[in-house]
Amino acid sequence: MANKPKTTDRERDGVTRRGFISTVGAGALGAATVGTSRAEAVPEITAPEAMVQIGLTINGRIHRLLVEPRWTLLFTLRERLGLTGTKVGCERGECGACTVLINGQPRYACMTLAVEAEGSQITTIEGLMDGEALGDVQQAFVNEDAFQCGYCTPGQIMAAEGLLQANPSPSTEEIRKGMSGNLCRCAAYHHIVRAVDSAADGRREGDDR
Repeated sequence: MANKPKTTDRERDGVTRRGFISTVGAGALGAATVGTSRAEAVPEITAPEAMVQIGLTINGRIHRLLVEPRWTLLFTLRERLGLTGTKVGCERGECGACTVLINGQPRYACMTLAVEAEGSQITTIEGLMDGEALGDVQQAFVNEDAFQCGYCTPGQIMAAEGLLQANPSPSTEEIRKGMSGNLCRCAAYHHIVRAVDSAADGRREGDDR
């Protein structure tokens, strides 16, 4: 008579090796099923090239247009709205040539998505003019010869406008600090500081009248 195999402790407790593996397999299958269900519940990610409709308030006028979520405000201003006063420079937030005002604050348009700017008040260099007449900061730059090649000038003027809106009477050091985010390859910095100071003086004189 063949010897009867010994009964292990696990078998006596009602758990066999095969049963244990089957149980683990069933649990893993259940976990995989749950994971699949959760994955299916996650909303689909919007493709970068998918167009979305936004409304941008620029220089007091609302523009409704379709944009890709990845488009920068700089690209949208120049290539979709024809506002080419805002210049393309480094496109990585270092030179300041693309500076605009967003809710009165100087911002790099190359580092701001168009969709981020929806609902904000955007001012470009074109928005400082009164018809064909230059704004006071623009005129101060002309009077003080605060440019050479002129490529960085729109960004310089927008930074100066933002500075004067926040601080109508800046000191020379405050002007230098406020304009430090805008580079001039022609190195007209001394004239730029004088222009900002002149614009500040003109505004104060206008307020005193």
